[in-house]
Amino acid sequence: MEKKFKRTLVTTALPYANGPVHIGHLAGVYVPADIYTRFLRLRGEDVVMIGGSDEHGVPITIKAQNEGVTPQDIVDRYHKIIKDSMEELGISFNIYSRTTSDIHEATASEFFRRLYDNSQFVEKSSMQLYDEKANQFLADRYVTGECPHCHYDRAYGDQCEKCGTSLNATDLINPKSAITGNTPVLKETKHWYLPLDRWEKQLSQWILEGHKEWKTNVYGQCKSWIDLGLQPRAVSRDLDWGVPVPVEGAEGKVLYVWFDAPIGYISNTKELLPDTWETYWKDPETRIINFIGKDNIVFHCIIFPAMLMAYGDNYQLPDNVPANEFLNLEGDKISTSRNWAIWLHEYLRDFPGKQDVLRYVLTANAPETKDNDFTWRDFQSRNNSELVAILGNFVNRAMVLTHKYFEGKVPEAGELQPIDNEIFGEIKGIGQSLTNALETFHFREALKEAMNIARAGNKYLQETEPWKVAKSDMARVATILNVAIQICANIAVAFEPFLPFMSGKLSEMLVLGKLSWDMLGQPDLIAAGTQLGQPELLFEKIEDDAIQAQLDRLSRIREENKLKSWQPEPQQPDVPFDDFMKVDIRVGTVLECKRVPKADKLLQFLIDDGMEQRTIVSGIAKYYNPEDLTGKQICFVANFEPRKLKGVLSQGMILSAQNPDGSLVVIGPTGAVAPGAQVK
Repeated sequence: MEKKFKRTLVTTALPYANGPVHIGHLAGVYVPADIYTRFLRLRGEDVVMIGGSDEHGVPITIKAQNEGVTPQDIVDRYHKIIKDSMEELGISFNIYSRTTSDIHEATASEFFRRLYDNSQFVEKSSMQLYDEKANQFLADRYVTGECPHCHYDRAYGDQCEKCGTSLNATDLINPKSAITGNTPVLKETKHWYLPLDRWEKQLSQWILEGHKEWKTNVYGQCKSWIDLGLQPRAVSRDLDWGVPVPVEGAEGKVLYVWFDAPIGYISNTKELLPDTWETYWKDPETRIINFIGKDNIVFHCIIFPAMLMAYGDNYQLPDNVPANEFLNLEGDKISTSRNWAIWLHEYLRDFPGKQDVLRYVLTANAPETKDNDFTWRDFQSRNNSELVAILGNFVNRAMVLTHKYFEGKVPEAGELQPIDNEIFGEIKGIGQSLTNALETFHFREALKEAMNIARAGNKYLQETEPWKVAKSDMARVATILNVAIQICANIAVAFEPFLPFMSGKLSEMLVLGKLSWDMLGQPDLIAAGTQLGQPELLFEKIEDDAIQAQLDRLSRIREENKLKSWQPEPQQPDVPFDDFMKVDIRVGTVLECKRVPKADKLLQFLIDDGMEQRTIVSGIAKYYNPEDLTGKQICFVANFEPRKLKGVLSQGMILSAQNPDGSLVVIGPTGAVAPGAQVK
């Protein structure tokens, strides 16, 4: 029998404050967490939702260095962007704090010190890369070099972004410091390690035997780590940004961000509930749920629980960790460094008032069991064909008909017909399935069930046809529309966890008052005679031009990334200056340009070279129309040996540059030049 808890603590992975939040974060963590928290609140349960920004670590210091500002400037900027955009999307944190707060530093320091004093760490010395010019040890992200696996020459010290292989900085070939560009040297340094192997038996029993109900991806990843044997993990770093290691002899060292960040859940709870926070962390009657993405499974299921075990003092371990897989964008992996993302604050700017549309689409496409894909065309289709045509259409028809026939007052229902009883029986069954799906973290399935209420409502109106019945039996119309309005009220309840803005607007139109989950499936939520508000459209169609603008933006980003990742061909061997001087490069004016018959790639030019006219054939027809080049000035090799191409004698070679995508761009002067002028 499943244990009943008095309260629930919901935690959400702390987004990293070196950039805004994107749709991958939302689909993986924040929207599911908010749905679950709102569901528990509607049931009247004691639930607290904790969030905050992760503000320490190397990527923040690198971004600050690149921008010429302090790390605090970076985290202040992005913490505000993240917090404000989450609030605007309706993510209903009880607190959204940060790891640069005083209470967090004190909590993290005390946590480390207790483990240190109780001999829960092991000290190890190791050789790490050191920049002698910068006079500091280099964290993994401060080292770049050649990947030993795919030989990409700009791999980071922790991972190669080209082949995806995890690395150690000392694995890199020809490593360079990202600070000075110097070649680093190996130097000894001391750090503290959490001996995960010491807790392997307890972790194995807790996870592999005690939580077989966890999602397959979570359970499987944990089992893989435990089966391989757990190893000690460093909890400190040589860095000047972070929570200082609170022991003597640790100058210049801070708590490693993976150790520091999860303690943020505790410090943020302390900040919210200074007098009762321990109830939510140490009382066995509290259920702790960690919402995270799959890249954080090990930290939340193995490392943080090991930290809590080592600390003792009755800290409770999470009851469930419903981690999601990754959401891709238009077929490509979302990447902050490549700007391949839909940023929440930009979405809210581009689609004002459409918070619920994004929440709906991200839930409908939630990567619950495998990676999933977000596309703008699917976003548009789901809005227009589901939110507008199904949900919005039903509510609008019910409201408009009630205003048309009964001046907006909920009519008294007469004797219910079998079809009326059937619809309430169907909704009650949907409500039970919806509840079961939410309780087991199947939010995509739960959303489908909620939409089934609107589908049932549309079917009910189509089958009862009150607009036809009104010609002969207004008493029956009153019953039909009473039922339809009660279905609208059920929709307001069912969708509140998913689409809180729509639910709130609909509740106002229905004069519904405070919602609770036990209202779901009830046939008498709104009393007869209630004066309804004026009908308003809950959703509006999204037109093609709005979607095309987003696709064009992504297309530009894709091209920019190609240019950034492109590497030019290696330089040809040096040639003697005298050999180079033999090449006669001149400027010519294109008098005529036409396609060469039966040659898709060739254009035929008639060039004014300042002395006479000459014909040149060039393989650039794929990239230019003849009329685009007529009258233009171009550079050409004048003393190139003539040769025939498709029967045309070509007397030179036109110079072009090749882009990363293989396209060619004709080279020419930036200003007017006399035909025949030599290029020096």
